[in-house]
Amino acid sequence: MQTLPIRLTPGQDLRQAIEAAVQSHNCRAAFVLSGIGSLSTAGLRFAGADQPQRLTGDMEILSLSGTVAVNVTDNGTHSSSHLHMALSTGTGQVFGGHVAPGCIVRTTAEVLLALLPEWAFSREPDAVTGYDELVVRGRT
Repeated sequence: MQTLPIRLTPGQDLRQAIEAAVQSHNCRAAFVLSGIGSLSTAGLRFAGADQPQRLTGDMEILSLSGTVAVNVTDNGTHSSSHLHMALSTGTGQVFGGHVAPGCIVRTTAEVLLALLPEWAFSREPDAVTGYDELVVRGRT
């Protein structure tokens, strides 16, 4: 395991930046050890919901965790993440759920990633759950 601390700046998309950081280190599997910071816009998909809820305003990231998969295929490279986040609003209200694209950094986000160069993560259909689920393989 190799750690990678990153700092995201205002305007960056949290999810895209994390996936890009993993991909830029030629890594196909990673997970988030820690994440804090602030957002101006957030997309969270709550448990059981089909679509993410859009939140706007000053928000603090209380916690961020999850996995990042970088898949290399004949059709190119694409990333997929399964990230969860807890946020607090300016009034202290707390929301949590799946991180959707479009979580925009307000002032900063400090994220510590664990890169797993000897592993490859992918997301593949699971007949039992009906969702694309994590598949872990050794990287050759």
